[in-house]
Parts: sequence; C-alpha cells; structure tokens
Amino acid sequence: MELSYFHVADDVPSGFVPETAVVIDVLRATTTIAFALNNGAEAVVTFSDLDELTRKANEWPEPLRLLLGERGGKRLNGFDLGNSPVDVVTELVSGKRLFMSTTNGTRSLQAVRNASRLFTMGFPNRVSVGQRIVNEQPQKLTLLGSGWEGSYSLEDSLAAGALAAFLIENNPHSVEVKNDELIAALALWHKWEDDVEGCLRTASHGKRLIGLGNHDADFKCCSTLDQLAVVPFQVEPGVLIAS
Repeated sequence: MELSYFHVADDVPSGFVPETAVVIDVLRATTTIAFALNNGAEAVVTFSDLDELTRKANEWPEPLRLLLGERGGKRLNGFDLGNSPVDVVTELVSGKRLFMSTTNGTRSLQAVRNASRLFTMGFPNRVSVGQRIVNEQPQKLTLLGSGWEGSYSLEDSLAAGALAAFLIENNPHSVEVKNDELIAALALWHKWEDDVEGCLRTASHGKRLIGLGNHDADFKCCSTLDQLAVVPFQVEPGVLIAS
C-alpha cells in the first residue's frame, strides 16, 4: 500500500483522481461529520459553494434537513448549526440530512470527490477508518488535509501521521510512505501523540478558535482518540453516510 499526503486541496495535482482518499479536517469539519453520522444523521452532504448548498437543500423536505455552515470559524447567518461536533447531538440530527459548507474541509472534499473510494477522518474515528483501510488494502491511499484558507495546518498533519502510524503498525511489511509530507506528519505524530489536545491548542487554527470564544468542549471532542466506530463514506459525489 502506497501512502501519500497532501497538506491542502490546492496541493492536489490537476486531474489527479485517487484510488482511495481520506480527507482530514480536525478543527472541525471531519470531526463534526463523524459525530453527526454516529448520532444518527441520514447523510451529510458537503458543498464548497453556498448557492449550490441552498439550492440542493431546498429540494429536501424541510423537517428532514439541517443547514450546517461556517466561515472564519463563525456560524453562517440563517444556518441551523455552525461547525461544532458537540452541537450535532442525536436529538437534533437523527434521521435528518445535513447540508454542510465550511471554510476549509468542504474544499478538500470537493478536490477529491471523484476518488474511487472516499472516507473522512478525525481523531475520534481514526482506528475505525484505519481498520477499514487495512481490510480493503488499496494499492494507493491518498491522505488530504484541509489547512486554513489554503495554508498548512499543524492539526491535520498530526492526524495524517496518526493514521499512517496505525496503518504501518498493522501492515508492517506492506505500507510504503511515498512523500516527504507524510514522513514529516509521522514525526509530528510521534512528538505529540501523548498530548493531542495540546497540539491542537498550539496550532494557529486552534489559537484562532480560542480567540473567537470558549471552545474547550470542541478541543476536547476533536482531540479524543479512537472513540467512534463510524466510518464516513462517500456514496455519491459530496454525499457521506455512515458505513
């Protein structure tokens, strides 16, 4: 299994279609997706374009839909929820289709939406996603971070390193790390694996969230390792379900 990592959507080569891809946006889109699906959401549909989101959401019955969105870390006006994993509780999301757009994560999902197989991952469902990949044994696996407005993010690379470390540990003779970005992500993981929340708070995006208000619950939720069994899986472009 050949593993590669791209920091942000703009790093993905033009025309590149991954065999299998895992999109990561630790703070907070892919963590929110994992918790939403774990808590009974029918699906999460992701959009980089807000007009398209509104158009598609209006085609869905109002009692069975929720709009999730943020820009700059703040909830979008007129949306039901922002982009927090602690907000997508069962009482709100169970049985509903979530229409979601965020500053960074949904851009990365857009960039690799034509992958043959596409998953999303945060720290809480790392082992579940990793085990799924071990079971499927793709020849080539692309990890894609989300960053912040096109720039590198520490926390997404930490998660990429965490997933790669799990795959190497469980496939010691069949995993080949193919680029320097992932080698660096593995080194980052080995430095911070005992203090994931500390790394998230040290990261520039973590500091940005701290500046917006009290996000202690988000930091705790986003940094908790291996607690969810859910594996978000794309069944059609932009549409993720629990699998």
